[in-house]
Amino acid sequence: MSTASVETESGVAPQSQHLTGPAAAVRAGRLAGTIRIPGDKSISHRALLFGTLARGRTDITGLLEGHDVLATADAMRAFGARIERDEDGVWHVDGVGVGALLEPDRTLDFGNAGTGCRLILGLVAGHGITATFDGDASLRKRPMGRVLKPVQEMGARVLQADGDRLPLTLKGTASPIPITYRLPVPSAQVKSAVLLAGLNAPGVTTVIEPERTRDHTERMLSYFGADLAIEDLADGSRRIALTGRPDLVARPITVPGDPSSAAFPLVAALIVPGSSVRIENVMVNPTRSGLITTLIEMGADITLQNEREAGGEPVADLVVAHSDLTGIEVPAERAPSMVDEYPVLAVAAAFARGRTVMRGLSELRVKESDRLSAVADGLAVNGVDVTVEGNDLIVAGGVRAGGDGAGGDGSAPDGLVPGGGTVATHLDHRIAMAFLVLGLAAKAPVTIDDAAMIATSFPDFLPMMRDLGADIQVGPER
Repeated sequence: MSTASVETESGVAPQSQHLTGPAAAVRAGRLAGTIRIPGDKSISHRALLFGTLARGRTDITGLLEGHDVLATADAMRAFGARIERDEDGVWHVDGVGVGALLEPDRTLDFGNAGTGCRLILGLVAGHGITATFDGDASLRKRPMGRVLKPVQEMGARVLQADGDRLPLTLKGTASPIPITYRLPVPSAQVKSAVLLAGLNAPGVTTVIEPERTRDHTERMLSYFGADLAIEDLADGSRRIALTGRPDLVARPITVPGDPSSAAFPLVAALIVPGSSVRIENVMVNPTRSGLITTLIEMGADITLQNEREAGGEPVADLVVAHSDLTGIEVPAERAPSMVDEYPVLAVAAAFARGRTVMRGLSELRVKESDRLSAVADGLAVNGVDVTVEGNDLIVAGGVRAGGDGAGGDGSAPDGLVPGGGTVATHLDHRIAMAFLVLGLAAKAPVTIDDAAMIATSFPDFLPMMRDLGADIQVGPER
């Protein structure tokens, strides 16, 4: 087992490095080893949140100890929960119960954590408390209107805001109005915010989603004892009905490995010749496994072993080997199951034979950065033939069409991307990690302008990748 692979019970190595300044990745000889990635960020946020809403003590093993999740933990403390981490890395949450949140005596600072912020907007909306939400420069640019619209229908009021951006102050209601809300666009965050607001409602709150999105909130609600009815409708949509004011009871949670974090070593192993990597304990929830499905369609050698269930979530070990990939068309309806993985999928596409067309990526424009533009710009500066058409991303493997050594399809005969560029990350951790992966297989090193934000979701990215054989230099080391 890799020593950088996070062997503590908390899922985060004590020697985690904080990355600062620019970073550069150099072409690797091969990547090999067995790794265990950090806990899933979505599950970690929700474990802290539902532990706070439950009666009793919730013990959480494998919590992701990145900046985003720690910001959620601080917010839960502000609502009255007692949250501690023991010497074995297990987190303990003594909850206050549904309807019993305390009013925070300070501004809730979420840093870069969009998930934590939006979910907790829903939580505050369904309680008779007032809270002010803020975040870093990146989070302040992200729209909150999708969440604010339904929770205002339920009785919450925005007291102060810059349009629908942070900082904003939300006044919740002690008796939220149960509503039936049809999601205008697929969004697990909006769905979850409405359900969280409905937890303290005297009746049934219903969410209808036209396309299935991540179902972690529904799974965890049921796990803690909520009365939840889920129905697939004739038109292909899905109805989730929650009976309000349940007595949630604390239960232990083991957080599985984050598939969005696993995506980086997974793609690195696929594109670096001679590589063979085993990634243990990865969540393979169908609402999160779109990247694996897509890569297998492209010809990736990925095997799922030791499939099992942990804490209500399906889990498996992924065995990945270097593969010759072929470009495909990725349908728009797959986007909700892999929305965070498109940057690293685009990197895989850069090494594939032929064109990869990724449809319907409008949601990428409102993430930590305009990811659609950031990915296209990063590929272009490293010599990849890339086009954005509306909300579609089209990547031709190898060098620019017509460039030195280009074949008729625009790909390089040796399958390598030129590299040599410096990528603007726009304070986006996934852009940063995706392009460091690109540099591990490109002809020339690939540089990112700032590695600091990687710690928001993957504090051990650098030591883990180095332990597999990657050459990534940061700050003064460069």
